[in-house]
Amino acid sequence: MTDTTMPPSDNLSADVVIVGTGHGGAQAAISLRQNGYAGSILMIGRDKVPPYERPPLSKEYLAGEKPFDRLLIRPEAFWAEKNIVLKLGTSVTRVDPDAQKLSLAGGGAATYGELIWAAGGDARRLSCPGGDLAGVHAVRDKRDVDALVADLAAGRRRVVVVGGGYIGLEAAAVLTKLDCQVTLLEALPRLLARVAGEDLSAFFAAEHRAHGVDVRLEATLEAVLGDGRVTGVRLAGGEDIACDMVVVGIGIVPAVAPLIAAGAAGANGVDVDEYCHTSLPHIHAIGDCAAHANPYADGAVIRLESVQNAHDMADVVARAICRQPVPYDALPWFWSNQYDLRLQTAGLSLGHDAAVLRGDPATRSFSVIYLKDGRVIAVDAVNRTKDYVQGQKLVKARAVVDAAALADENVALRDLL
Repeated sequence: MTDTTMPPSDNLSADVVIVGTGHGGAQAAISLRQNGYAGSILMIGRDKVPPYERPPLSKEYLAGEKPFDRLLIRPEAFWAEKNIVLKLGTSVTRVDPDAQKLSLAGGGAATYGELIWAAGGDARRLSCPGGDLAGVHAVRDKRDVDALVADLAAGRRRVVVVGGGYIGLEAAAVLTKLDCQVTLLEALPRLLARVAGEDLSAFFAAEHRAHGVDVRLEATLEAVLGDGRVTGVRLAGGEDIACDMVVVGIGIVPAVAPLIAAGAAGANGVDVDEYCHTSLPHIHAIGDCAAHANPYADGAVIRLESVQNAHDMADVVARAICRQPVPYDALPWFWSNQYDLRLQTAGLSLGHDAAVLRGDPATRSFSVIYLKDGRVIAVDAVNRTKDYVQGQKLVKARAVVDAAALADENVALRDLL
């Protein structure tokens, strides 16, 4: 059943309690049932609506091309059919690992046999003066995007986007399509600096500028201007840019405070082992907030903010609870849609020491293949799905391939294994 009206004094209980109703939490519940789990399952989420897909929020949903009901991960009736209880519009304020009990905002409580923490993260907010003015928007959940859409409906069309990562660039592309005047601010010397090489950064900067976006690199925001509502921003150095809205895409803060306060190990998120166990008994963590030693990052402890990671970790923890343990060893993959461009990424390019350009960016169909110590560690494919699919096999094999062969478009990547 879906229940958002339980009185605060209710004490809930389930064999498995899942905190978070995003991709990770939803998939954990689904996977438990698929693996034959017959115990009771309770999902607790801050959203007031059933589990839905997050990636379309900054794309089709913001653009008005996909209604919300098409974002639902499963039809609402599915959860009742699978005997999965949803407690929506509720947040967890405290975890007591000894009593295996959660304190809920408003005074309620929930006890668990096993706890799956899939709370994700909160959009990182601006720390500068004016960061809390009306008209400053994040793009993290449905409520965020609904507020942004309401501002657009009110005729506000001058927008400053802060952040040159996936979210900022996707939002800028959609807002440009909606006839907004967009200025994009990135504090680093290039776009996508944390996730891609220079060839890709330069390509997307040129594409956005060609579509009318005023891309400002090494641009630091000093203040958001306005009296109650945004009227502009001020950059370090004193330049003011007039605007009606500010859209912030500068990453997330992992939502793990109750776990850390309860004694769970973690610095950037909460630490988990290869089976997604935290350092606390009967508590697991998955998705954006779970810091893990990733085999595709040479074992470095990282967090991955992706649907793939949330989905695959959910399957790992479900199998562990069902006593069918399989360690996490999934290839990271990502995608981003901007204008008529589809970027598909396999692997992690962090730490690469060489990048091979395959094709001509001027054709708007090319790939960049990243190497470390001669081995293929990642591929970025722009409008080139074949390279993305075949490149995954090279990354999984950690193949050593000659750079000239990789660059030769007449040679299929599958033939280089």
